[in-house]
Amino acid sequence: MLGIALGVAALITVLSVMNGFDSQIKQRVFSMAVQVSLSTYNNVLPDWQSVEKKIAKVKGIKASAPYIFGQGMLTRDDQVHPSLIFGVMPQYEKKVSALDKSMIVGKLAALKPGSFGIILGEELAANLTVSVGDKVTLVAPVATLTPMGIIPRFKRFTVVGVFSAGRGFGFDNSYSFINLKDAQTFYQLGDNVSGLRFKLNDLYQAPLIANKLVDALSPNYIVSNWTVQYGAFFKAIALEKTMMFIILTLIILVAAFNLVSSLVMVVTDKQSDIAILRTLGSTPGTIMKIFMVQGSLIGFIGTFIGLIGGLLLAENVTSIVSGLQHVLGVNIFASSAYYVDYLPSKIESSDIITICLLSMLMSLVATLYPAWRASKVQPAEALRYE
Repeated sequence: MLGIALGVAALITVLSVMNGFDSQIKQRVFSMAVQVSLSTYNNVLPDWQSVEKKIAKVKGIKASAPYIFGQGMLTRDDQVHPSLIFGVMPQYEKKVSALDKSMIVGKLAALKPGSFGIILGEELAANLTVSVGDKVTLVAPVATLTPMGIIPRFKRFTVVGVFSAGRGFGFDNSYSFINLKDAQTFYQLGDNVSGLRFKLNDLYQAPLIANKLVDALSPNYIVSNWTVQYGAFFKAIALEKTMMFIILTLIILVAAFNLVSSLVMVVTDKQSDIAILRTLGSTPGTIMKIFMVQGSLIGFIGTFIGLIGGLLLAENVTSIVSGLQHVLGVNIFASSAYYVDYLPSKIESSDIITICLLSMLMSLVATLYPAWRASKVQPAEALRYE
């Protein structure tokens, strides 16, 4: 019972922790990453309002927002850092991303047209040693022809906010946001934008929604979705979870082998009792059922104990690890090294049901051989020396 309970509890806890990491990573990635985007081959989308109306009938799209994408170098004094520049409309952007909720200093609404304000990632702001109110210079990777010759295009922006989406995917050290009108002025796009980004009701339907957009629009448009950029990463996480499930299932399998050996010993020890039952009229099937019930009961009790222990451990593993770190004075999940700086846990009912059913099935299968041996005991042979 304890062996089965230990295997079930370990499997529930580990899978819950992996679900927690998976959930936290997805939450932080999709708070900033584009779920589905629409653009053109030259990265210029004219009259985006009419395009938005065309795709309004596509089911599954929750919200949309125009954006301008560009690259540039941010400089301040002797600090220089490359950045991906996104021109956004605050009232639209908060519908398709969690940038507004990720702000640690300032507000998204501070990006007002004509003010040339800029919002930087936390690491990017630290690298440039700037805070809200400081000035940074944005240099575009294009040149402007003037009577003085060819000079790079640049503009001074005022830092109006700092956001933090978490480490690991480069959002905090490479993303910068400016107002859409300011981006149109700086990149000389007129009234055009780079494209539209969409938030979906179900982000796992992104490839299907992307195909619907391709069918609804002309071939001049490019439609992309998050699986192109992050799909391989999340497939690796899913594969890792599957492998951990298989490996930890071996613990339950070992406990099932212990159940086999213990029942075989019981059969050997109780041969005379089995023989007496046979002489009293018990059939081989009845004898077999007795040992199957005994083994199944052991498996059920062990699974139940493991279920309760695993749920308690998975529910409190975050606080347990935090307490150990505090007592030992060791920071296991340092924010400078890990994308998630604590041990998250998320219990999923599907995992619990699968684990419990698997444990019960293994326990039942483990009883078959000992029960079969018990049913083959011959009364005359067993009682010869009694």
